Amino acid sequence: MLIVGGNQSAAGYDIDNSLRFERASSDYLSRTQVAGNRKTFTISLWVKRSQISANFHNIFSLQNNGFGIQFTNTDYIAFAIGTVSDAYVYTNRLFRDTNAWYHLVFVTDTTQATASDRMKMYVNGVQETSFSTTVYPALNVDTNVKNSGIPNQVGADTVYTSYSSLYMAEVCLIDGSALDPTSFGEFDEDTGIWKPIDISDLTFGNNGFYLDFENSGSLGADVSGNGNNFTVNNLTSVDQSTDTPTNNFCTGNPLSAGSTVTFSDGNCTLTNGGTWNSAMATIMPDAGKWFWENKVVSLGTVNVSIVKATQDGTTHSSVDAGRIAYSSNGNLYDDGGDPIASYTTFTTNDIIGVALDLDSGTQTVKFYKNGSLIVTYNLSSSYPGYTGGWSPGWGMNSCTVSANFGSPPYTISSGNSDANGYGNFEYAVPSGYYALSTKNLAEYG
Repeated sequence: MLIVGGNQSAAGYDIDNSLRFERASSDYLSRTQVAGNRKTFTISLWVKRSQISANFHNIFSLQNNGFGIQFTNTDYIAFAIGTVSDAYVYTNRLFRDTNAWYHLVFVTDTTQATASDRMKMYVNGVQETSFSTTVYPALNVDTNVKNSGIPNQVGADTVYTSYSSLYMAEVCLIDGSALDPTSFGEFDEDTGIWKPIDISDLTFGNNGFYLDFENSGSLGADVSGNGNNFTVNNLTSVDQSTDTPTNNFCTGNPLSAGSTVTFSDGNCTLTNGGTWNSAMATIMPDAGKWFWENKVVSLGTVNVSIVKATQDGTTHSSVDAGRIAYSSNGNLYDDGGDPIASYTTFTTNDIIGVALDLDSGTQTVKFYKNGSLIVTYNLSSSYPGYTGGWSPGWGMNSCTVSANFGSPPYTISSGNSDANGYGNFEYAVPSGYYALSTKNLAEYG
C-alpha cells in the first residue's frame, strides 16, 4: 500500500476534525488578547501542508508585531519572537510533504539562563536543533504574545496580506508554562509513530486557548474553558474537515501532476487551462475496495481515471500509459488513443463516482454518474499479472474538478459514509467499499 510521503495513523486518541485554510480565499482566525504573561508560553498544533514553495504560509502571527510562525517560501520553518531583530530561528530542514501531518510545538521561556533554552521547537516529538540562523531573545524580555490590543492570527499575517493553504488541527496556546511535546503527544509503542493524546485536562492559563474545530457553526470556539474565542474570517462550515492526524485522507498530489495543474481546497480541487495535462493522488492502494467521487466544477474535457502507480504523473497527456479513464465526452479509454467503448456524457455539476475493487479474483473499476452505474471494467484482462498500486487520477483540459475522498471541499446535500462510518459522500457508498483514508488502509497494511 503506497502512501506518497504520508504517515499512517496509530491507534489511540482520535482527533475528529481539522480546519482547511485556503490562501486564495484569505482564510484566517483572529483574536485580540488582553495583557498576560509575555515571557513564558507554549504553542502546539498539527498541520498538513497543501501548497509548498513560492509563498509564505503563516501558521500563527501577531499582525506583524514581532511574533510569527510560518513555512517560508523555501519551505523551512521560521519562528520569530519580538521584532525581527530581537529573536528568531530558521530550520535547516525543509518541510515539503503535502500528505503527512506534522506536530509542531513552539516553546518560549525568556526566564531561562541559557539563551538556547529560551526558544525551542519540536517536530513530531523531537527537538529541532539544526538551524540556519539563530538569534535568541534577551533574558527576561517580554514578547508581544498576549499583549493587550494586538490581534493574534491563526493562518495569516494580514499586515503583509499573507495567507496560508494548509490544514490545522488541535491548535492551542498554554499561557505561563513551558511544556514538553509529551504534554501533547506520544510515540506509539508498536509503530513508533508520533501520535496525539487527549489535551483537554491541561492547564491553559488565563490567555490560553484550545481550538478543536469540532463546532461547524463556531469554528473559532475555544474549548479550553477560558472562552477565548477567535473571530472567523472567510471560513465556512465547508472548511471543517475530517482529514486529521488520526485519519489522514487521500487528496490530489501536487508533486505528481503536470506543471499547468493548480490545486486548491486542501488539494481537493484541481484546475487546468487550455492544454492537456494530468494529476495523480497521494494514496495508491494495491489491495482493498475503495470509493471516491469527483464533482465537475467547470468543463472543457475531464477524464476521471485510475492510473498505475508506476507512472510518474508529470508527463501524461490525453493518452496515458497504464490507465483506465471515463471521459466527459462519454468515452472509456485505456492505454490506446482510441476509445474502447462509448457511454453517456457528463458535464458541469455532475458527480462521477469511482469504485475500485482490488480484492476480488477479477479486479475491476466501476464508474458511476450521479449515483447510477455506467460501466464495470475488468482490470485483470487488460493488465494481467499487474499487482502494483492504482492511483486515482485526472486527465484535464480547460476544466476544474473537485475530488471527494471522504472530506469534501463542497457542500454535500445528502451525506453518506462507508461501513466503518468514515467519509461524507453525495451518493451511497457501494457495499463493501471504503473511503481512502489511513484508518481504512490500516486493515490492509
